[in-house]
Amino acid sequence: MSDVVVIIGGGVAGLSMAWALARRGVGDVVVLEREEQPGMHATGRSAASLVELDPHPVLQRLKIGGAAFLRAPPPGFSDVPLLDQTGILELYREPELGAVVAAIPDLEAQGARLVPKSPAEVAASVDIEASAIDGGVLLPDDGRIDVHALLTGYARGAALRRKTTVTGVVVERGAVRGVVTESGETISARWVVDAAGAWAGPIARLAGAAPIPIAPLRRSIATFAAPADREVARWPLVASVPHHLYFAPESGGLLLSPMDETPSEPCDARADDVTIAAAIERLRALAPRLAPTTLRRRWAGLRSFAPDRALVVGADPLVRGFFWLAGQGGCGLETSPFVAQIAADLLVDGKTERFDAALLAPERFV
Repeated sequence: MSDVVVIIGGGVAGLSMAWALARRGVGDVVVLEREEQPGMHATGRSAASLVELDPHPVLQRLKIGGAAFLRAPPPGFSDVPLLDQTGILELYREPELGAVVAAIPDLEAQGARLVPKSPAEVAASVDIEASAIDGGVLLPDDGRIDVHALLTGYARGAALRRKTTVTGVVVERGAVRGVVTESGETISARWVVDAAGAWAGPIARLAGAAPIPIAPLRRSIATFAAPADREVARWPLVASVPHHLYFAPESGGLLLSPMDETPSEPCDARADDVTIAAAIERLRALAPRLAPTTLRRRWAGLRSFAPDRALVVGADPLVRGFFWLAGQGGCGLETSPFVAQIAADLLVDGKTERFDAALLAPERFV
């Protein structure tokens, strides 16, 4: 049987795993991407941020695990910095603020750095209304990720086949034997990695793999001009929990997301105008000087989640050779350096010392 590893999906998940497998000495890896360019869907449509603060404890640890790589990648990985450390500023009302501040010592012991901010300090830095919040927490070492540089680094040396749609997974005697493409070609493989993002569920069904419900949820983003008298280029990304939105510098202006999570079928997602309009009104309550009257552009992507919102990484319990790398939600970019190495360990060795693999295992849904 062929020792080829076929990775379905040329977004950050698939390309990062190809990179991690190469570091483990696995050379016979092919990445199949249905689009003309890699990273066209969730990867290329995110706000591309490292945020080492997450209410989900598993995601929290995975984000911190990926952060060191993004700040200081291996020599030769990228010609430019992967991370612009402009900071992340999270805004809260009580009692959420008190809970986050109380957790700071534990989070810093894990490797994150957090600085509490008063309403007046926040208002002075990013033009919000001090009365709209009870305080904030700044993550000064975090910031915006250069998606192109990260994908380029992962893709160096990868055997990437564009415009190749997988229409079937060949399974014999309970084990993967390869995939079938839209052109009718069969590619023999020992392992098939499902890194298909919003399409992870349909790919798994082709193989008869475990019926793990990966749910794609749409998230919208719009951009607009910043106030003419404000220089916003070095502002942090600002996420307000009570106002359910975030905004950040983008292309000389600002971007805004309603932080929407609208169920969707796998598709080329489009932004919802009503959802964005509602977010602008919430922004007006938080930061009236920033609320736009016109928009420059808008887009949407699909963030895909497992039922418990942790990633699904590991060998399928029903079909030998089928491997899950799915459910990244909104943290695929920032966790990719760490998760890819966990995944490569599990595929090559069947175990990993980097992380408690049971927290990510597909078996937890079976």
